[in-house]
Amino acid sequence: MRHFDWIFPPRVATRIALVGVLSACSSGTDGAESGAAGGASGAGGSSIAAGGSGGATSIIGGTSGSTAASGGTAVVGGNGSGGVVSSGGTAGNSGSQSGGTASGGASGSAGAATTAGGASAAGGASAAGGTSSSGGTSSGGAAGAGGAPAPVEKFCGNITTAGQVRSDFGKYWNQITPENEGKWGSVEATRNQMNWAGLDRVHDYAKQNGIPFKQHNFVWGSQQPSWLTGLSQADQRTEVEEWIRLFCERYPDTQLIDVVNEPPPHTTPPYTAALGGAGTSGYDWIVQAFKWARQYCPKSILIMNDYNTIEYATDNSHFIDIVNHIKTAGAPIDAIGAQAHAAYSMQTSTVQMYLDKLSSSTGLPVYISEYDINVADDTQQKNVMQSQFTMFWNDANVKGVTLWGYVVGQTWETNTGLITSSGTMRPAMTWLMQFLNRK
Repeated sequence: MRHFDWIFPPRVATRIALVGVLSACSSGTDGAESGAAGGASGAGGSSIAAGGSGGATSIIGGTSGSTAASGGTAVVGGNGSGGVVSSGGTAGNSGSQSGGTASGGASGSAGAATTAGGASAAGGASAAGGTSSSGGTSSGGAAGAGGAPAPVEKFCGNITTAGQVRSDFGKYWNQITPENEGKWGSVEATRNQMNWAGLDRVHDYAKQNGIPFKQHNFVWGSQQPSWLTGLSQADQRTEVEEWIRLFCERYPDTQLIDVVNEPPPHTTPPYTAALGGAGTSGYDWIVQAFKWARQYCPKSILIMNDYNTIEYATDNSHFIDIVNHIKTAGAPIDAIGAQAHAAYSMQTSTVQMYLDKLSSSTGLPVYISEYDINVADDTQQKNVMQSQFTMFWNDANVKGVTLWGYVVGQTWETNTGLITSSGTMRPAMTWLMQFLNRK
């Protein structure tokens, strides 16, 4: 996934149709990463407290409890180097999708109600949940077989807006993903100077409002600290593990994590050799990243996220191949993230076919992680939303949907906004809120 900031629009969204009616949340997309993102929803997320539209909305600012260590500066941008994307077009920052270059970002999704606990990797019982506020109840729930992370309820979430959580966020969405604040380059722009302020803000909002928090992301071929390239392989390995460990120590209750974002050929981190390179599996470096994520964040659902996987045959087959190779090699991967940025340009039936193939061929559930609809015409955007989101919401393989931005003029793709900054909804947003019973 290539993630820049909302000011860097780079991907195209896919379209899909779902037919169920469920009151719960809507979805957010993780803005600056590359590739197609989608939104998956699970069965039965509880609705978030409704709020009226209209009126200027304020930004929830301020840093949360802990301040950044040594005040490291956060990197907000940085283009990712895209690889060649299938079905023509070269990838810019995120690869071209159906002809246009994409530089956008991917996002993760979470559930309307999540467990505050989850089980440890060793298989302990999950921590007690507690009630959630403004977005569904959170249940502590026992961990899955063998100590697997506890599942989250199906949700419809979104991302931060220009590094902030808008005051109207909870009216519309019941899961949150940081657009850029969770990228390693934003947290540790200067070696050993961790700036957690942005992530604290998003994590604390999720916790205070009882909605799932998704980390985006750990390992990616873009928006990584520039100082990594000058290190020895031994030091690179130490630093990658330390980054994952420090995050998990600070946010142990994180529900979902994009462990590896946009794997080759879309992007390639500069330290793959340090993590084991291709090795015997072909992707030993990915296996290592997942093992560290499970070791240090045992309660989290671990995801590999990519674009074009539910839009184009070549990308779909390649992603399935990577997933199955790393699973065989022992990677503790729990789910797939499909960005779905280009889905809006496809037939809903095509998107669903590739989506279901991802799940059936890997045995893993899918999260639509960065869904958006880059269409200027209000009626056309609404028709795509109605067809594809209905499909996402009713497909049992989809466990949550995250949209990639929602404020007009503040999304990474020009025409993906759903409401104006003052709260006036485009028809697609009006339909979505009615579908989710979020009046």
